[in-house]
Amino acid sequence: MGPSDGDARNGSTGPPDRQTLRLLERQLASDPLVAATEFEPDPYEPRSLRAELDTERYPDPVTAARVDVRWFATDDFSIHYVEDRSDDRWECRWDRHPNAHDARVHFHEPPTGAEVSGLDLPSLHPLEVYSTAFDAIERRVESLW
Repeated sequence: MGPSDGDARNGSTGPPDRQTLRLLERQLASDPLVAATEFEPDPYEPRSLRAELDTERYPDPVTAARVDVRWFATDDFSIHYVEDRSDDRWECRWDRHPNAHDARVHFHEPPTGAEVSGLDLPSLHPLEVYSTAFDAIERRVESLW
């Protein structure tokens, strides 16, 4: 049992996985839907990653769109997609973390992210999870037109 196994059993997501955050930043920076990326609080000790999406790819009601990524040394993660619209907000989230109320791997359903369903991922590799989330985001953008 490694340290991340103990963290997960104790209900902790553990520390940020900076190497994975940097890997995902490189992937996001090359994605045509992404306008800019930024590490929070900074690139030297990132705890999370934000990708601002290109609003030129969205119809008028969408005023901004972003993806917030958190990845932990325990391989837990959160990929949160948010659209700010002229009259409301539309969001969803792909998660893996220990909790008592949902499956460890789950999806917060749009449009509010309040309803939760189980999530079956083909792999927990960061690039596979990224691909699953961005395929869904691209389908969402296409559906808006």
